Order: sequence, then structure tokens, then C-alpha cells
Amino acid sequence: MAIEIKVPVLPESVSDATIATWHKKPGDAVKRDENLVDLETDKVVLEVPSPVDGVLKQIVKDSGSTVTSQELIAVIEEGVAQASAGTAGAVTSAASPAPASKSAAAANATTAKASTTPAPAPSANSAASSAQLSPAGLRIVGEEHIDPTKVSGSGRDGRVTKEDLVSFMRGSNARGGVAGATPAAARGADGRPEERVAMTRMRAKIAERLMQSKNSIAMLTSFNEINLARVAALRKELGEQFEKTHGIKLGFMSFFVKAACEALKRRPIVNASVDGNDVIYHGYQDISVAVSTERGLVTPVLRDAQDMGFADIETAIAGYAKKAREGGLTLEDLHGGTFTITNGGTFGSLFSTPIVNPPQSAILGMHTIKERAIVENGQVVAAPMMYVAISYDHRIIDGKDAVLFLVDIKNQLENPQRMLLGL
Repeated sequence: MAIEIKVPVLPESVSDATIATWHKKPGDAVKRDENLVDLETDKVVLEVPSPVDGVLKQIVKDSGSTVTSQELIAVIEEGVAQASAGTAGAVTSAASPAPASKSAAAANATTAKASTTPAPAPSANSAASSAQLSPAGLRIVGEEHIDPTKVSGSGRDGRVTKEDLVSFMRGSNARGGVAGATPAAARGADGRPEERVAMTRMRAKIAERLMQSKNSIAMLTSFNEINLARVAALRKELGEQFEKTHGIKLGFMSFFVKAACEALKRRPIVNASVDGNDVIYHGYQDISVAVSTERGLVTPVLRDAQDMGFADIETAIAGYAKKAREGGLTLEDLHGGTFTITNGGTFGSLFSTPIVNPPQSAILGMHTIKERAIVENGQVVAAPMMYVAISYDHRIIDGKDAVLFLVDIKNQLENPQRMLLGL
């Protein structure tokens, strides 16, 4: 029985998808729930599993094709895998003649010996490289028998990403230049080596949205600095007990999320968005938290963050980070959001101007914590200081509101007991 494989129903915000990788070829046996193909959208990679056991009969849409919801991409012949395997075995057995001579027998013995010789063990470099791959990358390496040490990594610290492996399979990402290309093809006009690689769909979408933000928003950025000594002391005093009680570490991000929620309640315009000539005021705080992945920056959403406790926030962020590393984020995880927090300090950023994520109207930028000399009660002391920034849409948010919002964040974090009491 022929089973049609179609593109899953895509959300309204996603018009189409691109076929990134086929994990099976026509004629391959497939098992129920086994991933057949990866579909890349503007935000996430979707897996399409097989609904039945059988054999992949036909691939209708090749890698690189653009597809829409419910479009036919493949056909599976249900329940023929085992029968095909059994028939093949019978044919092989019946077609194998008895050795006609000693020389033929010797040749058969040599062939059998060669076929049972174990494959060479992977090198130490290959094992080390595989250890850094995401689960999706490991699956591709195993299914396609790719040596990851031969793939150029575009991820952080040169890590090999899933997209790098897909490019390698297409013959365009071998170490040392473009696979199969002549030396001249991998060199620029001046003769020096260079490599031309097409943007991934997600990177292209990020570029489009950044230009949309730049061209459609009257963006302005204000700055302040926060003394995090009391937050650091609180984490040191109660961090171990917090982890034992809730099973998650107490980080700085939960303090910033809680402080942002309280400040947004007092400055609702910062939590608003623009829709044509209308301003939409949201009666809730859905906080988008920027998470860096090998494919680019994504912003999963903490729904109703105003009702979440510190442990809830830390657990949700840790869960999103894990899903992002493993390529498991869904479109629902990324949809919406009324305000964004991004933490460039994770990578050592001291100062930056974050870009607003439309249709939101503001974004809070955290940075690295540095011990700096400050004056406190007439004395020069060293304190853990962080520069913070708020970029905002000046069409609806006045400078006064943005600055007071940032001052509110500062006051809460420098006096965490106020935040804990909702003051």
C-alpha cells in the first residue's frame, strides 16, 4: 500500500519551508517514527517521521526544494521491507553456484574473508570531533558515514554544525576548499584562497528581520550601569540551598527577567507594540530570551513570565538552551513575545546597542560583569558592575519612559529585596 508523505501543517507565520536533508534514499527500508527528512523554516528545523514501516518508494521533492503545507514530498510502500529482504536472500542463495574448481573456492574464501574484516576504528580526531556534534549532527554522521574531521566547521570555536554536514554531503564544505573544485575555483580574483557559501535559510531570515528593524523603527538606545554586589551576595548565600530545593542553579538571568516584568507593569508602553497606526498594550509579559545556537540567534518565549518564580524561569531557560543545542525548538517556542532580553555578556561583551525585534518595541541588553572602582558612601570600592542598554522604538516610547524603565531595573537589582516584595 502506497503511503503519501506530506509537509506538516505550517503555522500561519510560516509560508513555506526548504528541504534541507533527506536521510533516506529511494529503495531504503524505513521504520515507523524514523526521521525521513529535515525541513528548514525561517526559525527552526522540522523533522518529518515515517508514519509506517516500509520502503521509501519515491522522493518527489529533492533537497533544496521549497515546499508548502501539505505538499507531497515522498511516497512509502508500506509493509514491504521484510518481504523485500527475505526475497533478496532467497535469490542470492539460489543464484550462488557451487564452486567449480579449487581456484573458485579459494576466490570465494578470499572474498568472504575480506567482507568480514572489521572496518578500521575511527581516529582520535574523528572521535573528538563527533563528541562536539549535536544529536542531529551525530545522526547525519552515522547515517551518511561522514568523517567530521573532514568538514569545515562554521559554529562557535570551529564546531561542525548540522548545516556544515549537509553542505559537505552536497560537496561544498570539505576542509581545505570546496570539495571537488579545482584550485582556481577556490581562489579569488587576486589568487588568494576564499570560499563562497550560501546563507542558510535561517541566517537569511535573520538578516531580513534586522534590516526590517533598521528601516522601519525609529530606534534609540539608552544606557546605565548596575552594581550587582547584593545580587551576587544573595546568590552566594542561598544558591546552594536553591539548587538542592529546585534542582536548578540560580543564575543572574532570572533576576533580570523578574526585574523586567515588574518594570514593564509600571511602564506598559515599553511592553506595547505598533500595528499600523495603532498601539497594542499587552496585559501580560511574554519575555523573549535570546539564545545563541550554531545556526544563529533564536528567541524562545517565557509565556506569562510575570507569574513565574525564579525556579520556573531558570528551569524554562535551561530547557530552551538544551532544546536549542539539540535542534529541538519548535515554532511555538519562538512565536510571540512582548519584550526581549539578550545577554552579550555570555561572550564577554562589555557594551553594545541591541536591535529591537519587531513587532516588539524594546529590548534590554545585558553585558559582562566587571569589577570596577566606584564611589560608595564617600569611599572608593571595587564592585561587580554591569553596563545595561535599552534600545526602543522612539515612535511610541519617549526617552523619559525608556530611561525611567532602565532606572527601575537598576533600582530593583541593586536592592533585590524590593523586587522580591514587588516594590
